[in-house]
Amino acid sequence: MRLGINLGYWGAGMDADNLAVAQEADRLGYDVCWAAEAYGSDAATVLTWVAAHTERIDVASGIFQIPARAPAMTAMTAATLDSLSGGRFRLGLGVSGPQVSEGWYGVKFDKPLARTREYVEIIRRAMSRERLSYEGQHWTLPLPGGPGKPIKLTVHPEREEIPLYIAAIGPKNLEQTGEIANGVLLVFFSPEHAEETTLQYLRAGREAAGRTMDGFDVCPTVPMAVGEDIDTLADLFRPYTALYVGGMGSRKQNFYNKLAQRMGYEKEAAEIQEKYLAGDKEGAAAAVPRELIDSTTLIGPVDRIADRMRAYADAGVTTLSLAPAGFSREERLTSLRAGIEALERAGLAS
Repeated sequence: MRLGINLGYWGAGMDADNLAVAQEADRLGYDVCWAAEAYGSDAATVLTWVAAHTERIDVASGIFQIPARAPAMTAMTAATLDSLSGGRFRLGLGVSGPQVSEGWYGVKFDKPLARTREYVEIIRRAMSRERLSYEGQHWTLPLPGGPGKPIKLTVHPEREEIPLYIAAIGPKNLEQTGEIANGVLLVFFSPEHAEETTLQYLRAGREAAGRTMDGFDVCPTVPMAVGEDIDTLADLFRPYTALYVGGMGSRKQNFYNKLAQRMGYEKEAAEIQEKYLAGDKEGAAAAVPRELIDSTTLIGPVDRIADRMRAYADAGVTTLSLAPAGFSREERLTSLRAGIEALERAGLAS
């Protein structure tokens, strides 16, 4: 099992710290560095900056938002980043959510599965450097009846195929991701619930495409905090968990709430959402079960984290991306070093 580092969102006064974290991960031998975007910093600029200041670690979008860019633009960006980084770029995609898609980008959040499939097909066709033409439900290239003509990408990616990942949570999205992608980006992944919440759907998608799980990268991002007081460490992630389970999306459309329900927390997920949407964020955080936090994070001393890493590997995880908690640069760097130590103690280091 390989280790990655997830920088999350750039900005908020943490730019220098994030770069230091990426550079230390590069020095320690981490495999990949992910950067996110929502409605602040864009991931492409951040990854360019990180790639320019690192030597070996892959840089990856976690994620580029599909409503933010035309698919051909994403193909251009991916090819350029791969070329500039010397073949170190990985392309992660996701549909975002209805509030961001419609409120920030003005793109209707409808038929996300069909849109994702077409988006991936266009990107792959463009990066193959054939003349781009496409007829789909959501995109038609070139536009009919006008001056447009099929055009070929002029930038040469460093590699024949840039690894393509999709952020997926729901069963149908997971199944499609297994079918059309090289890997999956996951959050709130619990090894104890991996089969019923995730792996069975990915496997079905791989089988539909005539493939096995061999070579497919299962890549969850897992919050991490190192220390002896497990209860205090768990409390660090209560607001984070409550935000996603209770506050992401709408009452009717919250993918993370549904995931918590599939993990067996139906009553608790409903209570967290009810309190969060009513403005009681502290109450929502207090309602998060300790067991949910413990099963979806890495908390405790290094030996305990090593045990949990074995559980992730046994559950089929191939790249474990860490999101170290901490309010200072040194806290996050210490967690990075502890991650490598835990991987070695777990007997999982290559």
